[in-house]
Amino acid sequence: MKRPLAGALTAALLGAAAFTGIAATPAAATGPQAEAGADSAQQPKATPDFAGTVALSNCSGSVVRVPQSEPDDPALVLSNGHCLESGMPGPGTVITDQPSSRTFTLLGARANDLGTLRATKVAYGTMTKTDMSLYELNTTYAEIEAEHGVQPLDIAPEHPTAGTDVTVVSGYWKQTYSCQIDGFAHQLREAGWTMEDSIRYTSPCRIIGGTSGSPLVDDATGKVVGVNNTLNESGQRCTLNNPCEVDENGNVTVHRGIGYAQQTYLLADCIGTGNKIDLSLPECELPKP
Repeated sequence: MKRPLAGALTAALLGAAAFTGIAATPAAATGPQAEAGADSAQQPKATPDFAGTVALSNCSGSVVRVPQSEPDDPALVLSNGHCLESGMPGPGTVITDQPSSRTFTLLGARANDLGTLRATKVAYGTMTKTDMSLYELNTTYAEIEAEHGVQPLDIAPEHPTAGTDVTVVSGYWKQTYSCQIDGFAHQLREAGWTMEDSIRYTSPCRIIGGTSGSPLVDDATGKVVGVNNTLNESGQRCTLNNPCEVDENGNVTVHRGIGYAQQTYLLADCIGTGNKIDLSLPECELPKP
């Protein structure tokens, strides 16, 4: 969970990402995909492209919507809680409605830069039970599509299943990592943080620093089923950059070289009218302040 270091060279090498600080790009990564056709935003993608993903100063992310989002709603950008410009929230900390003017580089299908998006606030951010940040932008989905020709990624409102073919799409590195959902960790512990029901990858998704916050996309549907956040780098147990799994009986397991994502279906029950985070909604299970 490395904090960002000063200097452009450091950012270029490490992606300045917490949780996944490996500098080398693994062979499992693939480059920008071919330009999708005119109907690609509407059709399932066998190999997800980069349209709608973003690059942060230190991480990756994506413009996302839930089923109830409307075209004229302010758009939302999804990333990790540990990617917040204010630093990594401590255990038990939940951030809501915090002003922000952070910028994001919007990418097209071929990982081409389309322009800059700007936040007005951190709508939600935490590293408690999950590792998630959600920024509200100063522009709507309709305005982004009209100006840049891309639509947001849809968040699947259902819990994903093991065996699903998935792809981590990193806007920071303009790389993809394809594998399957291997299973789910009851608890995932890293240093002082604990996450719940984390998505475990099979080994081909050997993610690296800077991929933090990338959308985890279901290859069959093109929908976001998770947000990429960490990997056990050296086989250590429950330490920084070496998360461990803890089952219902307290048994600890370490999977060296294996990466994880956090659930995103939870967002569908926590966003109300006007695309606003509403933690008081009856079905909302996101951690509250």
